[in-house]
Amino acid sequence: MTGNGRAGDQRGAGPLEREQPEPDRQEPQQRPEPGQQEPAPASEGGATRRTVIIAGAANLFVGIIKLIAGLLSGSSAMLAEAAHSAADTLNQAFLLTSVHRGKRPADPTHPFGYGQERYFWSLLAAFGIFVAGAGFSIFEGILALGREESGDPLIAYIVLAAAGVAEGISFIRAYSQMRGEARRDRTGLVEHVQRSPDTTVKAALFEDSAAMIGLVLAAAGLALRQLTGSGVWDAAASMAIGAVLIVVAVKLGLDSRSLLIGRAADPDEQQTIREEIEKTPGVDALIELLTMHLGPDHLLVAARVDFSGGINADEAEDLASKIDRQLAERLSVTPHVFIDPTRKGGQEDAQPAPEASRPR
Repeated sequence: MTGNGRAGDQRGAGPLEREQPEPDRQEPQQRPEPGQQEPAPASEGGATRRTVIIAGAANLFVGIIKLIAGLLSGSSAMLAEAAHSAADTLNQAFLLTSVHRGKRPADPTHPFGYGQERYFWSLLAAFGIFVAGAGFSIFEGILALGREESGDPLIAYIVLAAAGVAEGISFIRAYSQMRGEARRDRTGLVEHVQRSPDTTVKAALFEDSAAMIGLVLAAAGLALRQLTGSGVWDAAASMAIGAVLIVVAVKLGLDSRSLLIGRAADPDEQQTIREEIEKTPGVDALIELLTMHLGPDHLLVAARVDFSGGINADEAEDLASKIDRQLAERLSVTPHVFIDPTRKGGQEDAQPAPEASRPR
């Protein structure tokens, strides 16, 4: 296979770069047309780290005050919210670890870097939400059904208001980052959240969204308990908070699983790659295209390409390098490109490859 794979931020010194015609001539910089993606800013990793730190600080603060309010007011919903915040704080530590470890440079053991480690830690975060957050909330709600509630709910209302401010700041931060990424990729926010390979920011956004919903449920449970005198409403609010956390945990877990086992680039990115390869002079046909995310910022691209009949080996190397540069300019992630020159006629007796991209 002829190609130019890149690990970390360094280009490999392979045969593609040994011999370049017209070294003083540079390819013109292409500007994305409407519907195309712009390159991701270099500071995106720092933005993700700040988002996680803000979310973690907010969760730690509100977790402490929710626990105090739950004990003083005797509210099961407040205790469930305290467990929710404790789980979120632990998960932010997981996500911060994922950002740090995922940025490690490539080495002989991991030639494409450690970007996929982000998905492992995101999976642990999802498991933490499910066990520590949802499990405790539902269990506390069941226990609350059989006991009398006591205590002044005023402190709980004050804590919910303070927690709403802290959680709101964290939510706005995560929402703003996702909205900025969606604007850069020229996609809708909901579509970007569904397709984004950055599970770290997605986890922060989902956790903050669940936290805001949980605050509303806790306040509703307290108010109904105060109005009716029945602790059933408070217990129901606790169990509802647990149900919300289960939904968030399952969604994050499925996203992390999909990326861990090797998810292809989304259809728009695949179409961009196809267009860039097929429009390159000297390329007769793109026979097969395989892609796989190597982390939020890196994408493996492997292609079987039928070059023009009169092209020689050196010209094929130059074309492969040109394709590599074009894809680096067009895609919002760093591509690791491998080109396999293959005669189209030679594929007639071969087993047809599936349409979806897959790792080689």
